[in-house]
Amino acid sequence: MKKWLLVALIAGGVFAADQVTKFLAVAHLTSAFKVAGAQTPGEELRAFVQQKDLLERGLVTGPAVVIGSVWQHRYTQNRGAAWGVLSGARAGFRVPFFHLVTVAAVIFLALYLRKLGEAQRHLQVAGALLLGGALGNGLDRALRGYVIDFIDWHWFDPNWLQPSHHWPTFNVADCGVSVGLVLLFLEMFLAPKPADQKPEAPHPERA
Repeated sequence: MKKWLLVALIAGGVFAADQVTKFLAVAHLTSAFKVAGAQTPGEELRAFVQQKDLLERGLVTGPAVVIGSVWQHRYTQNRGAAWGVLSGARAGFRVPFFHLVTVAAVIFLALYLRKLGEAQRHLQVAGALLLGGALGNGLDRALRGYVIDFIDWHWFDPNWLQPSHHWPTFNVADCGVSVGLVLLFLEMFLAPKPADQKPEAPHPERA
Protein backbone atom coordinates (compact mmCIF):
# COMPACT_ATOMS: atom_id res chain seq x y z
CA MET A 1 0.00 0.00 0.00
CA LYS A 2 1.32 3.45 -0.90
CA LYS A 3 2.40 5.71 1.94
CA TRP A 4 -0.12 8.50 1.41
CA LEU A 5 -3.00 6.08 0.92
CA LEU A 6 -2.16 4.42 4.25
CA VAL A 7 -1.87 7.81 5.96
CA ALA A 8 -5.19 8.98 4.51
CA LEU A 9 -7.01 5.81 5.58
CA ILE A 10 -5.69 5.87 9.15
CA ALA A 11 -5.90 9.62 9.75
CA GLY A 12 -9.31 9.79 8.07
CA GLY A 13 -10.53 6.81 10.09
CA VAL A 14 -9.45 8.36 13.40
CA PHE A 15 -10.99 11.71 12.43
CA ALA A 16 -14.29 10.13 11.33
CA ALA A 17 -14.53 7.86 14.39
CA ASP A 18 -13.79 10.81 16.65
CA GLN A 19 -16.49 13.03 15.19
CA VAL A 20 -19.10 10.24 14.98
CA THR A 21 -18.57 9.26 18.63
CA LYS A 22 -18.75 12.91 19.72
CA PHE A 23 -22.02 13.24 17.79
CA LEU A 24 -23.34 10.17 19.62
CA ALA A 25 -22.16 11.61 22.94
CA VAL A 26 -24.15 14.79 22.33
CA ALA A 27 -27.14 12.74 21.18
CA HIS A 28 -27.22 10.36 24.18
CA LEU A 29 -25.61 12.32 27.01
CA THR A 30 -27.25 15.71 26.50
CA SER A 31 -30.65 17.13 25.54
CA ALA A 32 -29.14 19.46 22.91
CA PHE A 33 -30.99 17.87 19.97
CA LYS A 34 -34.29 17.94 21.86
CA VAL A 35 -33.88 21.60 22.78
CA ALA A 36 -32.98 22.43 19.17
CA GLY A 37 -36.08 20.58 17.92
CA ALA A 38 -33.92 18.34 15.71
CA GLN A 39 -35.88 15.40 14.31
CA THR A 40 -34.14 14.45 11.07
CA PRO A 41 -30.48 13.38 10.69
CA GLY A 42 -29.75 16.67 8.91
CA GLU A 43 -31.26 18.71 11.72
CA GLU A 44 -29.33 16.68 14.30
CA LEU A 45 -26.09 17.26 12.41
CA ARG A 46 -26.83 20.99 12.25
CA ALA A 47 -27.53 21.04 15.97
CA PHE A 48 -24.32 19.12 16.65
CA VAL A 49 -22.31 21.74 14.78
CA GLN A 50 -24.14 24.81 16.08
CA GLN A 51 -25.07 23.97 19.69
CA LYS A 52 -22.45 25.22 22.17
CA ASP A 53 -21.75 25.40 25.91
CA LEU A 54 -24.08 22.54 26.78
CA LEU A 55 -22.70 22.26 30.31
CA GLU A 56 -23.27 25.93 31.03
CA ARG A 57 -26.79 25.73 29.61
CA GLY A 58 -27.67 22.76 31.82
CA LEU A 59 -28.32 20.41 28.91
CA VAL A 60 -26.21 17.49 30.13
CA THR A 61 -28.42 14.54 31.12
CA GLY A 62 -25.90 12.54 33.14
CA PRO A 63 -23.43 9.69 32.70
CA ALA A 64 -24.13 6.38 30.98
CA VAL A 65 -22.57 3.34 32.67
CA VAL A 66 -20.72 0.98 30.34
CA ILE A 67 -18.92 -1.34 32.78
CA GLY A 68 -19.88 -0.82 36.41
CA SER A 69 -17.24 1.00 38.42
CA VAL A 70 -14.69 0.86 35.59
CA TRP A 71 -16.05 2.68 32.54
CA GLN A 72 -18.78 5.23 31.93
CA HIS A 73 -19.56 7.85 29.31
CA ARG A 74 -19.85 11.36 30.71
CA TYR A 75 -20.15 14.50 28.59
CA THR A 76 -17.54 17.15 29.38
CA GLN A 77 -16.09 20.21 27.65
CA ASN A 78 -12.32 20.58 27.80
CA ARG A 79 -11.32 24.17 27.07
CA GLY A 80 -7.65 23.45 27.62
CA ALA A 81 -5.07 20.98 26.43
CA ALA A 82 -4.62 17.44 27.78
CA TRP A 83 -5.66 17.15 31.44
CA GLY A 84 -7.22 20.61 31.25
CA VAL A 85 -3.93 22.53 30.92
CA LEU A 86 -4.66 26.22 30.24
CA SER A 87 -8.41 25.64 30.62
CA GLY A 88 -8.59 28.61 33.00
CA ALA A 89 -6.82 31.02 30.64
CA ARG A 90 -8.70 33.93 29.06
CA ALA A 91 -10.66 32.94 25.96
CA GLY A 92 -9.04 35.78 24.01
CA PHE A 93 -5.67 34.10 24.52
CA ARG A 94 -6.63 30.44 24.84
CA VAL A 95 -8.71 30.00 21.67
CA PRO A 96 -6.26 31.62 19.18
CA PHE A 97 -3.35 29.89 20.92
CA PHE A 98 -4.83 26.42 20.45
CA HIS A 99 -5.78 27.25 16.85
CA LEU A 100 -2.13 28.10 16.17
CA VAL A 101 -0.94 24.96 17.96
CA THR A 102 -3.27 22.79 15.87
CA VAL A 103 -2.19 24.39 12.58
CA ALA A 104 1.48 24.06 13.55
CA ALA A 105 1.01 20.41 14.55
CA VAL A 106 -0.75 19.53 11.29
CA ILE A 107 1.96 21.25 9.20
CA PHE A 108 4.73 19.56 11.19
CA LEU A 109 3.14 16.13 10.85
CA ALA A 110 2.57 16.60 7.11
CA LEU A 111 6.24 17.53 6.62
CA TYR A 112 7.34 14.66 8.85
CA LEU A 113 5.25 12.13 6.92
CA ARG A 114 6.53 13.54 3.64
CA LYS A 115 10.11 12.68 4.64
CA LEU A 116 9.34 9.08 5.56
CA GLY A 117 10.27 6.33 3.16
CA GLU A 118 7.75 3.86 1.79
CA ALA A 119 9.16 1.09 4.00
CA GLN A 120 8.85 2.99 7.31
CA ARG A 121 5.37 1.64 8.05
CA HIS A 122 5.47 1.96 11.84
CA LEU A 123 6.34 5.64 11.65
CA GLN A 124 3.72 6.21 8.94
CA VAL A 125 1.05 4.65 11.16
CA ALA A 126 2.20 6.66 14.19
CA GLY A 127 2.20 9.93 12.25
CA ALA A 128 -1.21 9.20 10.73
CA LEU A 129 -2.71 8.49 14.18
CA LEU A 130 -1.31 11.78 15.48
CA LEU A 131 -2.60 13.64 12.44
CA GLY A 132 -6.11 12.19 12.75
CA GLY A 133 -6.23 13.06 16.44
CA ALA A 134 -4.98 16.60 15.86
CA LEU A 135 -7.61 17.18 13.15
CA GLY A 136 -10.42 15.74 15.29
CA ASN A 137 -9.78 17.94 18.30
CA GLY A 138 -8.81 20.85 16.06
CA LEU A 139 -12.24 20.83 14.40
CA ASP A 140 -13.88 20.90 17.84
CA ARG A 141 -11.91 23.99 18.81
CA ALA A 142 -12.70 25.68 15.50
CA LEU A 143 -16.45 25.04 15.88
CA ARG A 144 -16.92 25.56 19.63
CA GLY A 145 -13.75 26.82 21.28
CA TYR A 146 -13.48 23.61 23.34
CA VAL A 147 -13.08 19.84 22.87
CA ILE A 148 -15.87 17.35 23.59
CA ASP A 149 -14.69 14.55 25.90
CA PHE A 150 -16.86 11.67 27.06
CA ILE A 151 -14.86 8.48 27.79
CA ASP A 152 -14.46 8.18 31.54
CA TRP A 153 -12.28 5.38 32.98
CA HIS A 154 -11.54 4.52 36.60
CA TRP A 155 -10.05 1.43 38.26
CA PHE A 156 -12.69 -0.17 40.48
CA ASP A 157 -13.08 3.03 42.46
CA PRO A 158 -15.79 2.84 45.16
CA ASN A 159 -16.34 6.57 44.64
CA TRP A 160 -16.62 6.19 40.86
CA LEU A 161 -19.64 8.53 40.62
CA GLN A 162 -17.43 11.43 41.70
CA PRO A 163 -15.49 12.86 38.72
CA SER A 164 -12.58 13.87 40.97
CA HIS A 165 -11.72 10.18 41.40
CA HIS A 166 -11.46 9.46 37.67
CA TRP A 167 -8.76 9.39 35.03
CA PRO A 168 -9.13 12.60 32.97
CA THR A 169 -12.06 12.20 30.56
CA PHE A 170 -10.93 11.76 26.95
CA ASN A 171 -12.13 11.02 23.41
CA VAL A 172 -11.19 9.02 20.31
CA ALA A 173 -8.88 11.75 19.00
CA ASP A 174 -6.95 11.59 22.28
CA CYS A 175 -6.65 7.82 21.81
CA GLY A 176 -5.16 8.35 18.36
CA VAL A 177 -2.63 10.84 19.70
CA SER A 178 -1.71 8.61 22.66
CA VAL A 179 -1.25 5.46 20.57
CA GLY A 180 0.71 7.43 17.95
CA LEU A 181 3.09 8.77 20.60
CA VAL A 182 3.57 5.29 22.08
CA LEU A 183 4.43 3.90 18.63
CA LEU A 184 6.92 6.72 18.07
CA PHE A 185 8.64 6.04 21.39
CA LEU A 186 8.73 2.29 20.74
CA GLU A 187 10.25 2.89 17.32
CA MET A 188 12.76 5.30 18.84
CA PHE A 189 13.95 3.07 21.68
CA LEU A 190 13.26 -0.52 20.57
CA ALA A 191 13.74 -0.58 16.82
CA PRO A 192 17.04 -2.25 15.86
CA LYS A 193 19.65 0.24 14.77
CA PRO A 194 21.75 -0.56 11.72
CA ALA A 195 25.21 -1.73 12.77
CA ASP A 196 28.08 0.55 11.98
CA GLN A 197 29.56 -0.64 8.75
CA LYS A 198 33.33 -0.66 8.60
CA PRO A 199 35.00 -0.01 5.26
CA GLU A 200 35.99 -3.22 3.56
CA ALA A 201 39.69 -3.94 3.33
CA PRO A 202 40.99 -3.54 -0.20
CA HIS A 203 41.45 -6.76 -2.10
CA PRO A 204 45.06 -7.56 -2.81
CA GLU A 205 45.95 -6.83 -6.35
CA ARG A 206 46.40 -9.87 -8.46
CA ALA A 207 49.72 -10.38 -10.08
